Amino acid sequence: MGETPFDDIDGDTLHEECGVFGILGHPDAATLTALGLHALQHRGQEAAGLVCFDGRQFHTEKRMGLVGDHYTDPAVLARLPGHMAIGHVRYSTTGETALRNVQPLFAELEVGGIAIAHNGNFTNGLTLRRQLIADGAICQSTSDTEVVLHLIARSRQVSSSDRFIDAIRHVEGGYSMLALTRTKLIAARDPIGIRPLVMGELDGKPIFCSETCALDIIGARYIRDVENGEVVICEIQPDGSISVESRKAENPTPERLCLFEYVYFARPDSVVGGRNVYTARKAMGVNLAREAPVAADVVVPVPDGGTPAAIGFAQESGIPFELGIIRNHYVGRTFIEPTQQIRAFGVKLKHSANRAMIEGKRVVLVDDSIVRGTTSVKIVQMIRDAGATEVHIRVASPMIFYPDFYGIDTPDAEKLLANQHESLEAMCRFIGADSLAFLSLDGLYHAVGGEARNDASPQFTDHYFTGDYPTRLRDREAPASNVHHLAVMAGNG
Repeated sequence: MGETPFDDIDGDTLHEECGVFGILGHPDAATLTALGLHALQHRGQEAAGLVCFDGRQFHTEKRMGLVGDHYTDPAVLARLPGHMAIGHVRYSTTGETALRNVQPLFAELEVGGIAIAHNGNFTNGLTLRRQLIADGAICQSTSDTEVVLHLIARSRQVSSSDRFIDAIRHVEGGYSMLALTRTKLIAARDPIGIRPLVMGELDGKPIFCSETCALDIIGARYIRDVENGEVVICEIQPDGSISVESRKAENPTPERLCLFEYVYFARPDSVVGGRNVYTARKAMGVNLAREAPVAADVVVPVPDGGTPAAIGFAQESGIPFELGIIRNHYVGRTFIEPTQQIRAFGVKLKHSANRAMIEGKRVVLVDDSIVRGTTSVKIVQMIRDAGATEVHIRVASPMIFYPDFYGIDTPDAEKLLANQHESLEAMCRFIGADSLAFLSLDGLYHAVGGEARNDASPQFTDHYFTGDYPTRLRDREAPASNVHHLAVMAGNG
């Protein structure tokens, strides 16, 4: 059974997926990878792993916990020599929390050693796993990444890169994936482009990572996004030069990047899909103020996710912006299994009301999203206890009706606030606010630089709002007798 971080004792947030980073041909490969993973820590705080190759053998370090708790130790980095490396930060979407599931996963195959790391989730991972086990495969983890290793091992292609490409043709879902061999760094993005992946370079050496903030921390240059359905193969040649080959789908489908990268997951200073995330979140707040104006005295963000949208809301509405809630950044996994008495403190160990900015005022609380609503109940009560005369909730994304199966850890549909109440008014009463409003889907599309949603060909992946899943959910179509296997199949964020 996995830990329950005190940061989310009510299970009322959308947990990050995962983050990947890889570099080829640099003498400080492991150190740079550790720094890149540190920049991607927001995408997964459960565990971190790193695999490197020194020209003779592969080296692996996997640790539970944060990057900074382990990979800043010179003794650890000394065990990771070499000029090429890939790394991964993890939040498991399903299944157990265990060291055996920490990525990258490594195997010695006929074509040589290979390590795999990926951000996302295979919607047919369970189906493939069951087929492989029936054919005699022995699985050492409950991670769907291991399926790729088995598919590579069974491929009849000759080269490691051709085997990799052959393997990922069998998987469905959303993913950004890195593979490391003795001479190659291979990057791949799912055919729809649900999960982000960017390419950069440092000192002429290629880098791939989940977000541009991981390039910024090491002073690397952004080159471009890896395209949906694209595989990029970087290989060290006998003369020491590095070749770069791009293989793209012959009949590519339009890209549909996950909207929640903009709403919640990506770091505000990252550029995702060509758009600065902070700018997009501010625009969400601007559109929210236009769609759901309210008479109030102060705009207060629910930190930290609601801050950019609250700034946009305040600027558009003319209502002053204040930090009416102060976040304690040092509450993490301190309480692994909180007692009921500790739970009763509610959000106060994570958020504190700034009474001087709230007392006697009509407050607009701006949040990035609402999942179950239980945290919103406590925050509204906290603001009232601090003396607010009115509390109005404004949410910078639409109502969430459907769960995710592409790497985001979401509650079951019946546990989502929008499905537990028959109307917006009922949701508002449950939360205890004076009013409640959500950003429209078109308002969100416009904020991230898109057009109004086209139902025939949506520009983004938005199934959590619409139920329009961009791929088949093959594992969910499995016979009822097999559904219980989903509880032990570990996704990778």
